Amino acid sequence: ALIMVPEISLTPQTVQRFKSRFAELPSSVAVLHSLLSDGERFDEWHAIRSGKARIVIGPRSAVFAPLQNLGLVIVDEEHDASYKQESSPRYHGRDLAVLRAHLENCAVLLGSATPSLESIHNALIGKYSLVKLTERADGQKLPLIRILDMKTEGKNKSGPNVISERLRMSIDRRLDKGEQVILLLNRRGFARSIQCPDCGHVVTCLHCSLPLTYHRTEDRLMCHLCGFKALPPRSCPECRSANILLQGYGTQKVEEILRRTFPAARITRVDADVARRKNAVRTILNQFRAHKIDILLGTQMIAKGLDFPNVTLVGVLNADLGLHIPDPRAGERTFQLLTQVAGRAGRGDRPGEVIIQTYLPEDPVIRAVAEHDRSIFTDYDLDQRRDALYPPFVRLANILVWSTNADDARDYIGRIAKLLKRRWHAAAPDFLRAGSAVPQVLGPASCVIERAKDRYRFHLLVKSPVGYHVSDDIDACLKEVGSVRGVSVSVDVDAYDLM
Repeated sequence: ALIMVPEISLTPQTVQRFKSRFAELPSSVAVLHSLLSDGERFDEWHAIRSGKARIVIGPRSAVFAPLQNLGLVIVDEEHDASYKQESSPRYHGRDLAVLRAHLENCAVLLGSATPSLESIHNALIGKYSLVKLTERADGQKLPLIRILDMKTEGKNKSGPNVISERLRMSIDRRLDKGEQVILLLNRRGFARSIQCPDCGHVVTCLHCSLPLTYHRTEDRLMCHLCGFKALPPRSCPECRSANILLQGYGTQKVEEILRRTFPAARITRVDADVARRKNAVRTILNQFRAHKIDILLGTQMIAKGLDFPNVTLVGVLNADLGLHIPDPRAGERTFQLLTQVAGRAGRGDRPGEVIIQTYLPEDPVIRAVAEHDRSIFTDYDLDQRRDALYPPFVRLANILVWSTNADDARDYIGRIAKLLKRRWHAAAPDFLRAGSAVPQVLGPASCVIERAKDRYRFHLLVKSPVGYHVSDDIDACLKEVGSVRGVSVSVDVDAYDLM
C-alpha cells in the first residue's frame, strides 16, 4: 500500500498512526521524503524494493516508491496544491498516483474533506466513484461556525481591528476552561509593507516587483520571494518625509497583540520563519498536543491534518486574504483553507466553535464554509469556470519566459504566441470536424509579479480541450523559435501557479 500525504510535516503523525495500527509488523512501514539523509533513504528504498516494507508513507515523490504487487494507493488531502511539483518535472502527485494505480490495476482512494473541483467533476461525469462521509469518524458534531462582519465589528475603532471583541471574549472563555485555541492568519511578518502617507511611495524589493514585508523580530524588511533584506528606513526614500507608516499586519504583529491581550496565556507562533529552525514545527506541535501551549497562532501550516482533541475554538483573522488573487482557483483555495482549519475545532468530547472575521460575509465561499455546505460554493465556481473556460473543463498550460532584459523576454514570448495562434488557426477546420474546440492562446502578458530575482517575466496561457496532447504543439513551436542567449522558458501543462 502507498499512502501519500501533502507535506513532510504531516508524515510523522501518519507514520505513528500506521505503526500503532500494524504494531506486530513495525518494520513493514517505510517512509520516503526529501529530508531523509542519503543513508536513511538508501535503507528505506531497499526495504521497499526487497518487499520487507509493504506500506510506504510520504509526500508526492513517494509515488515513485519501488513497491511490488501494489494493491492500494491512498492520497490524503488530495486537493492540496503541494502535490503539484513547482519545478521540472512538473508532475502532479495525485494525478500520477491515479495513473500508477491504473497501470498496476489496483484501487486508488482520494481522500479529502474539501475535494478539488477536478475530482468533483470527475465524480459527476462518472469517471470516479464518490463515497461520502456524512459524519465525523468519531461521531462528534461539526463545529458551530460564526461569521463576523468586520465592516460593523470594526466601527468606532482606530486602526485595523485585528482581534474583534467577540473573538477576544471567546478566547477568554476557552482559556478559563483550560481549553486550547488555534488562530489562523495566512500572512507572515509584522506588517505587509511600509508606505509614505505624504507621497504614497511603498518600499519595494531591489530585485523583485514586490513590497518588502517588515519583520519585527529581525527588525528587517524582507522580500518573501527572493529573500532580500534591508534595514527599515527612518524617512521616505522618495520625499524624505519622516511620516512613514507600517501598513497591514502579519503573524508577528498578531502574536504581539495576543501577548498584550492575554498576558497569562502560553502563546506560540508557527509560520515559515519559525519552520526554518530544524524540527521547530514538530517540537511546537508536540508541546501543543501535551497542553503546554494555550494559543497556537499560525499560517496555513496549521490548517490541515492536525488532530488536537482539546482545541475547542478556531479563529480566522482576515479570511478574505486569498479571495482576490488573480487566479481562477483563488476561491477554491480559500474555501479549502477555511474549511480545513475549521475542522481543527471540536475533535474531542467538547463541542467546537469557529469564528471567521471577514469583510465579505455574503461571498459564496464564506457562506459555504459557514453552512457546512460545499455545494453553495461548488455550484457557483463550476458555473464560473464553465463560462470562462477554465479547468476542469479545459486543460490549462502556462508558458513562462524570463530574462534580465525585458525586451528580449517580451519579444521571445511574442514569437511563441504568434506561432501557436497560426498553427491552431490553420488546424481549426480539423478540430471542428472532430467536434472539438480549437485551442486558445491568452496573452502574452507580463506576469502578476513581473520582476523576480532581477529577471523580467512574461507568460501566456493556453486553453486546450481535455484529452488533447497540447504539449506536442508547444514543443514543436519552441523548436521552431529556437533558443536565445539569456532567455529562459518553462512550460507547465495543467498549471496550478499562474503568478
